Amino acid sequence: MSPVPNLRGGRHEPTAGFDWAAATLPETWPDRLRPWLPWEMAQLAWSFVRKRRPVQLPADLPGAATLPKYLLQEFHNLPNGNYSHNITHDYVRQFERVMLGCLTGARAHMASHLLPATDLLDVGSGGGSTGAQLLAAGAGAVTGVEPSPYLLRHAARRHPRIRFVQGLAEHLPFEAASFDAVAVCFVLHELPPSFMRRALREFHRVLRRGGRLAICEPGPTQWRRGAFELWRRHGWRGVYFRLLAKRAHEPFVGAWHDLDPVAELQAAGFTAVRDEEQFPTRHLQASVG
Repeated sequence: MSPVPNLRGGRHEPTAGFDWAAATLPETWPDRLRPWLPWEMAQLAWSFVRKRRPVQLPADLPGAATLPKYLLQEFHNLPNGNYSHNITHDYVRQFERVMLGCLTGARAHMASHLLPATDLLDVGSGGGSTGAQLLAAGAGAVTGVEPSPYLLRHAARRHPRIRFVQGLAEHLPFEAASFDAVAVCFVLHELPPSFMRRALREFHRVLRRGGRLAICEPGPTQWRRGAFELWRRHGWRGVYFRLLAKRAHEPFVGAWHDLDPVAELQAAGFTAVRDEEQFPTRHLQASVG
């Protein structure tokens, strides 16, 4: 198996032909914990609640040397963030349940704007669920792009019909006008604003004329409203999503909610921008003129 080239090694696909499902990746510290030793399980349990710290990456991890600093955090309170075999495996399996199944409907809403699509790009593909649902809904071909090698391997094993490529939202490893649709699900609120703006310009660059963009992010209501008001509006689900929004470690989510995403999309060159909230998610739709 050939090594994975540098993430920032140009606009051409750096991982074309690379078999992520068969990739051999190094262990990180959560993978070395032994579940039969109580003190090591206590260490793991403490890591979920202690102060967040930078993730530790093996030197031989594909793309490790070029991952931007903002990614090297323990997002979502995950020990070592998105960089371990075991933690990312459980995260991929449990994320849909944590979101109470609402993302199935959210992705269907994205599909209503994006399809039909011949070539669709799923940015920040994670475990591949968004791309898989869009493929099942009628997308001709789906490519997933994701920086974490561990998530790429899980996704490739779960969804063999999707092509997965290692890359960054703000520096997509594709030629201009490569896709007619781009899907972005729960990604932009995890980028610092300057990187988010670069990512929007990249989405515009890789879309063909007439191409469509659909973005799904956490809605602002659970971030801005108090628990009592959310209880009155949405019952226990409102309180649940408020706790989730406030307790999960997402260092840039406040900055995201302070932005005007419609104005940001227009500044990146998009037209026909639409913004709507469907609690607990927010949907942005745009096109390339």
